[in-house]
Amino acid sequence: MTDDFAADGQLAKAITGFKPREPQRQMAVAVTQAIENAQPLVVEAGTGTGKTYAYLAPALRAGKKVIISTGPGRKRCRI
Repeated sequence: MTDDFAADGQLAKAITGFKPREPQRQMAVAVTQAIENAQPLVVEAGTGTGKTYAYLAPALRAGKKVIISTGPGRKRCRI
């Protein structure tokens, strides 16, 4: 799964201009572990970290239902 976030990974192949970010990869690893262990996870990260792909990629790979709760604002309308 972390290969998805590499410079030549699936996200780079699918998204023009994608650049790997270490905090994004770390978050994706944490999300993957939480899904695999059926454990809750709370993550906070700044603007531009890549949060959306960091939680969506592991969720899609797991093929399981997950709950994503965001704070108030535009993102809640997009999910």
